[in-house]
Order: sequence, then C-alpha cells, then structure tokens
Amino acid sequence: MFANFIHFIIVLLIYTTYQPPEEPNFSPLETSLLFLGLIIVFAYFTRMQFHILEKRIPKDNVLRIDHRINAIISQQSVMAIVLFAIDIYGLNLTSFFENIPLFNLIPTLQALVFIGLFVFYLAIIWTYAYGPYKRLYTTDLSRRSYVLSNISFSIPVLFPWLLLSGIADIINALPFEPPKHFISTPEGQVVYFIVFLSAVVIIGPVMIQKFWRCKPLESGYLRSRIEKLCRRAGLEYANILYWPIFGGRMITAGIMGLIKKSRYILITEALLQYLDPEEMDAVIAHEIGHIKRKHLHFYLVFFIGYIFLSYTTFDLLIYFIIYTDPIYRLISSSGINYDTIISAIFSLIIIIMFFIYFRYVFGYFMRNFERQADTYVYALFPSAKPLISTFKKIVATTGQSPDMPNWHHFSIKERIEYLNLCEEDKTHITRQDRKIKKSIAAYLAAIVIIGGIGYNLNYGETGRRLSNHFIEKILLREINKTPDNPYLYSNLGDLYYNLNNYTETIKAYEKSIGLKPDNQHVLNNLAWLYAACDDKSLRNPERALHLALNAADLEKSPHILDTLAECYYINGLLEEAVSAELYALRIAKKERSYYENQLKKFRVAANSGQ
Repeated sequence: MFANFIHFIIVLLIYTTYQPPEEPNFSPLETSLLFLGLIIVFAYFTRMQFHILEKRIPKDNVLRIDHRINAIISQQSVMAIVLFAIDIYGLNLTSFFENIPLFNLIPTLQALVFIGLFVFYLAIIWTYAYGPYKRLYTTDLSRRSYVLSNISFSIPVLFPWLLLSGIADIINALPFEPPKHFISTPEGQVVYFIVFLSAVVIIGPVMIQKFWRCKPLESGYLRSRIEKLCRRAGLEYANILYWPIFGGRMITAGIMGLIKKSRYILITEALLQYLDPEEMDAVIAHEIGHIKRKHLHFYLVFFIGYIFLSYTTFDLLIYFIIYTDPIYRLISSSGINYDTIISAIFSLIIIIMFFIYFRYVFGYFMRNFERQADTYVYALFPSAKPLISTFKKIVATTGQSPDMPNWHHFSIKERIEYLNLCEEDKTHITRQDRKIKKSIAAYLAAIVIIGGIGYNLNYGETGRRLSNHFIEKILLREINKTPDNPYLYSNLGDLYYNLNNYTETIKAYEKSIGLKPDNQHVLNNLAWLYAACDDKSLRNPERALHLALNAADLEKSPHILDTLAECYYINGLLEEAVSAELYALRIAKKERSYYENQLKKFRVAANSGQ
C-alpha cells in the first residue's frame, strides 16, 4: 500500500517537471485515438493477467497466489506510470488545456485533472485485481469498496502538494502585487514553506481522517482500556478512531499527528475482533512508541531533507546535462524537440533520485523505526509475547507469507525473531536505540553538507560562475547551430557585459548589430560601453555617438536618452548633452535622482567651458 505513495509522487514529478513544446506531436484527432487505444490495450492486458491468475487459485498454493496478485498490481502500477508519461511527453495532453482560462489562472486544477487520470489507471488495475482477491480470501468486501479503499489510502499523500500549490495559485490570482513579490524572493519562499509545513502539521491529520471517513471508537471497555494505556504512557491525543481501510478487515492500527489537537489513534474493526485485550495493548503500545521515540518528527525532517537534496541537485543536474557532450549530441541527433527531451531527462533523473531516497534512505529509517516501536512495548509491559502472537495471527488470518519483507517494514518473521531475542536479552533494545541515534547523526551531517552545497550553488560565487558558464555554453551551442541569429549574439553580449568581459562583449554586440542594425537594446549598450568602459583602451567616442543616435531614433526612453547625453558629453558636445538629459529627466518615472545627478554633471561641465 505504501508503494502507492511513491507512485503518486512519481506521477506528480512527471507532471510538474514537464516542459511542453511549442507544437504538439499529433493532431487533436490523432491524439484522441492514440489516447483511447492505449487505455484499451492497458485495460485488456491487465484484465487478461488477473483472469489467468484467478483460474489458478483452486490449483495453486495460497501464499504463491497472494504473492502473484501483489506482483501483478505492482507491475501494472509501474505500467500505469509509463502510460501516464506517454500521455504527457508523447501525446502532449497538457497542450490541449492551454486555452482554458480557469486552468491558466489556477494551474493546480489542471494538475488535479491529470492526477485523476492516473487514479483512473490505478482503478482499472484494482477493478480487475478484485476478482482473484475475493476468490482467494472469500471476502464479502465489495468491488467498489476494494477500489475506493486503495484510492483513499493513497491519495492523502497529495494533500501537502495540493495545499502548497493551491495557495500559491490563489496568491498569484489575487490583484495584489506585494504578496506575489514576497513569495518570489528567497526569503519569501522560506517563510512560505515554513507556514506551509506548519499548516500541514496542524490541519493535515484532520483533513486525512475526514477524507478516510473515520468515526470515533464508541465508549466502552475497549476504548477505556486504550485510554488508560495512553494515560499510563503520558500520550495526549485528539481522538481514537475506527480506520475503515479495506472495510476495516485488516488487523492494523496507526497514529498520526505531531500535536495533541490533531493527533489521532487509528484502529480497525478486525483488530478489535481478532485480538485479545493484551494483544491489542501491545499493538497500541507499538503506536505509542512512534510518538515517544519522535518518529513522526523525524519523518518531517526526512521530508525537509529531500527538499534540500532536490534543491541542491537540480542545478547539478542542469550542469551535468549541458556540459556532457555525448548527451548534447544525442539530444541534437534524436530529432525530438529539444525542450521535450531535456524535460524528459530532468524528470527521469529526479524520479530516480526520489526513488532512491525514499526506497533506500527513508525506507532504512522506516524499517528501523518500526523495530524500535516494537521494542517500546517493553517500556510499558514486561514481555512482548502478546505482540508476537499478534504477528502470528496476522499471518494466519491474511495468508501473508511471514518471510515477505517490504521497503518500509522488516518481514513478520524477522520482527518475531528480533522480539524473541529481546525476550532473552534486553540489551538488544539499547543496541537498536544506539544504531538509530548514530544513523540519524550521520544523516543530519550529510544534510548539512548538502544544504551548504545547495546554498553555494544557488547564492554563492561558485554557483554564479557555474550558472554563467552554463548560459554561455548554451548560447555558443545555439550560435553554432544558427550562426545568423542576432538575438543569440545580443544575449551573449549581455552575459559578457555582466561578467565585465568587455572585449568579448564588443565582439558579440558588433556581430548582433551587423545582423540586425535596428536593435535599440544592443545599440544602446554598446554605445555606453564605447563611451564609459572601465577599460579606457576600448573607448571609442565617435562610434559611441553614432550608435547612441541610432538607438534614440528607434526609442526615446530615459535610459537611451541618458546614453545619448553621455556620448555627447565625451565628444565635447556639452549643450547637446544637457538637452538630451533634460529630456530623459522629463519622461523618467523611476530613478530620477540618477538623471538629476547626470544633468548636474553635464551643466557643471558646460558652465565651466569644458
């Protein structure tokens, strides 16, 4: 089930990192036919696999059939992700929503449409998986409940993104500039992210329990027993709720919420039905252990750590792709739209990074946190035998193989064996605690290093140099492909100007003017450079005035007239300089003090006869 969390995040990454081309690959009719055809093929292939498996149920081992059901679900879920990627990158489905005003105003709505498309693909899988599932376990759970339970369990992982993206859309849609400007600054983004995390911590669990349609556990012996155990452990919470996952037929429990007012203890009806009171106590003690050992706090830290990691590696990925000549040659020779293939590479690498981080780093901590929560039972009871017997009941009632591990839990067999070791020697508990402390320390040290690299790459001198080199390389490559494009030379000149590489600036600007003589931006910049360059050997007053006059003929804006005045000044035409600067000051709406100082300089020179 937790694998669905990863699937949804991967789909979200595919969607958010996609950069659509100027023109779709297919016409609307072709796109529609291909889209429907792929859905039919996917549905048919999925149905066929589960139908064949269902026929094997009377003849094969229950555990093998259960494993095969899960394997097909996992396999088809991956295929659903591939199908979704084809929809986005191959069929360019997002391009057909570009002219819908509401989606342009609130992009999150369009994202929800495409997330819904992926949910539809998963619903196809779960619809056909229900047949063998029902026949294997002879459950009275309806097909509709089975599908909706899978969906409802997974979708809450999207709530943080929905909150973050939705509020940003609302801010950008409102006719107030200060909030938009604030969240576009680095400081504003940090503040917004902190507010967002606070909101998730406070209202996230409330939203999730409402979405899952949890109901309070009624008053009585069982509720009183759980309440008594929580008081004994010093655990505060908002409520104890029924967890209706898969109709409540799974023997499981959970706890969510970092603060008391939004912390909920979740239990299923099957847990109350099949477990003895002592076993139920052990399961609740396990969940209490997650809170007492601060596991939920660390999960938040791991989420922030992933943000740091993404923040750092994004620029590194750009540099890697751009600087690696074989990749560039592959992109150039593929015949595929440049933006599309670059976007696809970004998506693929980011998805791989996400998968590795959550599957192996986060998964490592989840497994060991679960083991630590198992051993917390000893903080409240002298023995963990009731928890061991609970695990055995789970195996007996579900048919689940005790040897089957997953990325976020050790296998039931491993958990039982470890608890048996603790029964014999309690030092295993302290060893596990020390192991986790050392692992967290190593993780935090790595995140600090990564965070420092990320800050330097985005705001430090190293980052600026790499970024400028990256832009230069792109421009030079594009110039090599289209050497008669004046705008590329203009952009290259701007880059060199900002780097104070005035010799190369002049070369790039002169080339741009040779291709397009009426570009007032280049005319103005080059005129200023010839008039006031820090390297006086590069100054050319006559050329400067010629360029400035041409720029002023094309556009009479304050900064261009100021350049013209400066060019008059260095050529000794002081009255003309005063006249041009007066004109610039008269029409200037911003930075008027600068133009006033310039005018003062020219008037002083004119009055002194210089």
